[in-house]
Amino acid sequence: MISFEVNSEEDTKKLATLAGKSIKEGVTLALIGDLGAGKTFFTKHLAKTLGAEEEVTSPTFNLMNIYEGVCPIYHFDLYRLETLEQLEDIGFCEYAESEEGICLIEWADKFKSEMPENTVEVNFEKTGENSRTITFSGEGELAKEFLEKMKEGTLI
Repeated sequence: MISFEVNSEEDTKKLATLAGKSIKEGVTLALIGDLGAGKTFFTKHLAKTLGAEEEVTSPTFNLMNIYEGVCPIYHFDLYRLETLEQLEDIGFCEYAESEEGICLIEWADKFKSEMPENTVEVNFEKTGENSRTITFSGEGELAKEFLEKMKEGTLI
């Protein structure tokens, strides 16, 4: 597990950039936090680091957006889903279990038991108006590699 204290949007951008440089295909980031905690903001800048040119927005109503970068980026928002059947209906497992691409999942805590092996939980805890504690933890070989790279990296 590794935690970062961010005190501004600029700090969050730097952390997302570090995550984008540390992640590789087959890793899922399970983004967990209250409304307004910064999940979509983080995702936007991580996707940009991975070369996505499209505008990154929260897929609250269409449930999933796909962005093209150095690899496919599958961005899910599970906020409106209530049942496992709904999760299956959007093809979640096919994308999440794929070794091609990266999954970024907002509100992943709603279906924690359905997250794939190489999932890194990213917990956003608001500690002030613009400050957050963002904690990364995970199991699985690829998840552990990602965490090691995050530990080695620096926020520039």
